[in-house]
Amino acid sequence: MKVLVIGSGAREHALCRSLSLDPAVTALYCAPGNAGIADVAELRTVDALDGRAVATLATELGAELVVVGPEAPLVAGVADAVRAAGVPCFGPSEEAAQLEGSKAFAKEVMAAAGVPTARSYVCTTPEEVEEALDAFGAPYVVKDDGLAAGKGVVVTGDIEAAKAHADSCERVVIEEFLDGPEVSLFAITDGETVVPLQPAQDFKRALDGDEGPNTGGMGAYSPLPWADPKLVDEVVETVLQPTVDEMRRRGAPFAGLLYAGLAITSRGVRVIEFNARFGDPETQVVLARLKTPLGGVLLAAAQGTLADIEPLRWSDDAAVTVVVASHNYPGTPRTGDPIEGLDEAGKTPHAYVLHAGTKRDGDAIVSAGGRVLSVTATGAGLAVARERAYAAVSRIRLDGSQHRTDIAAKAAATEA
Repeated sequence: MKVLVIGSGAREHALCRSLSLDPAVTALYCAPGNAGIADVAELRTVDALDGRAVATLATELGAELVVVGPEAPLVAGVADAVRAAGVPCFGPSEEAAQLEGSKAFAKEVMAAAGVPTARSYVCTTPEEVEEALDAFGAPYVVKDDGLAAGKGVVVTGDIEAAKAHADSCERVVIEEFLDGPEVSLFAITDGETVVPLQPAQDFKRALDGDEGPNTGGMGAYSPLPWADPKLVDEVVETVLQPTVDEMRRRGAPFAGLLYAGLAITSRGVRVIEFNARFGDPETQVVLARLKTPLGGVLLAAAQGTLADIEPLRWSDDAAVTVVVASHNYPGTPRTGDPIEGLDEAGKTPHAYVLHAGTKRDGDAIVSAGGRVLSVTATGAGLAVARERAYAAVSRIRLDGSQHRTDIAAKAAATEA
């Protein structure tokens, strides 16, 4: 099977790595890719937001499956263009991708499906914002209604900061704060059948101790030793399957990867948000534990035959991912700095480097974005996986770089 992956981040690197290990995948391409993905897939140049260009590339390559990684191409309808060209595509339609493209739309779908989520208001004027903030009180949760690359949410006790974020957005969703730990659960679906993956937890704040501004994610781990063993079944029954059923009822079936960001509150499971694609950095740890070859599962979702596949097989090992970010992230990042020590990091036992914001500059690999790369490691328990991940991180040299030192620390203590 020839597979084309669209995207250029650590998520796409993780997908390409998993697909490269699938014996059924005979040729693997990525467009536009990055310096690290070039080690496992043949890179091609394409405008990822141009559906016609992506469909043309897929046809020229003879691709038998296209996997659209990032949210922006999905919301732009790239998957529709690929399917219209007769090529199976893993990724929801433009209409279905609005589950991520508009938080207000997602709330509407959840209400219709009876999915538990935070109470919220959709606001378009300063007066509406003020009323909503007053109604819920601190801590304030203000979300840009549209795509914001993982940085459109502000959670703060400062009402002026909450208002300032709302003022910077065209339309916002203001909602009640949800207490309790957060969990990410991915599900692969063909629009009817829902196949959940293993849960993970990510770390959104930039600094240790969950301090600092929100980011796109600074690390993740899986499994969750503190979680209820029945959590996945409960979320499928109360969140994922009802949402997929409601989208099909609306005539916009959701086929692809449905990501549920959840809060385990004192009142039960509540949905924080939906995404329409694999999430970064959770993808890195979830795919590190998946033993079932990935290509066939994604193709079954694209072709509507998920009900026919065998149950997914998982490693008992734990996985931890630590993100290395550039100077000043999540503000305007400094780029162009050389990255050294990648070979040494990659030789750390049971650890590997996944590239995100990198590019090749002559013989060197340099930083080209905010989250530059991530290191993923596995081991017999979170403590071992953490030790291996941080050992590999310590071998990477990038001037001004930053990373959190507490990824999975509390969970490893819970496990012990």
